[in-house]
Amino acid sequence: MAGSSASRTLSRGFNEPAVPISNEITILTGITDDTVAGHRIDEAAANAFIDDAVIVIADNSGFDRKFAERYWPVFEHKAWACSATEIDWRKHGFAGAQLGYLLNGVGFFHQAHRAVDDCHAWLEVLAYGLPATGAPALALLLETARTKTVRVWPEQSPFDVKDSLKRRGYRWSDGSDGRPRSWYVDLRETVVDEEIAFLKAEICLRDFEPRLQTLTPFTRFSTRV
Repeated sequence: MAGSSASRTLSRGFNEPAVPISNEITILTGITDDTVAGHRIDEAAANAFIDDAVIVIADNSGFDRKFAERYWPVFEHKAWACSATEIDWRKHGFAGAQLGYLLNGVGFFHQAHRAVDDCHAWLEVLAYGLPATGAPALALLLETARTKTVRVWPEQSPFDVKDSLKRRGYRWSDGSDGRPRSWYVDLRETVVDEEIAFLKAEICLRDFEPRLQTLTPFTRFSTRV
């Protein structure tokens, strides 16, 4: 009952931001400065809602986890999964990973852009049986989320190889958040040796050992790695 009450409280919750809401956001959501004026999300309700969760699923966990941890430390100790990046939606016949594309692919549509409505829409998408397996998308997402990955940091890579790294899926960290100032990529453990061989032969052109980080659903997307 406590969890149900917390869910109802949060579904109606607004939080007044420190800066005015942009016109773009108002057009998208219908939420104005007046809508959120004086409102704060109930911290106790948020903690009660998340306390028993086994895993947190977000549409963009790379952003959402950092945002959630900033306000509610309880999220720091949860496993996370990303519905946008931890399923290769195009491989399963969808036009893209955006919610609108996915809903269209499973035969639904929605006009809302409020958090609760988007969550309900995602439940429909994750319950959808993928054509290749017949299993719901949620099963694949959880399987992928449980798989350990390795973050490879080829630090001090030459500047002129940046395009090659980007083509292979590397992203740039500017070092402002305490992480290395370097390109990096997250890979399954089974292909790390192959990637290191590529880096030594094509990128760094020298004998080097890149920094490696093993990631789990408890550390993936976190500000602490």
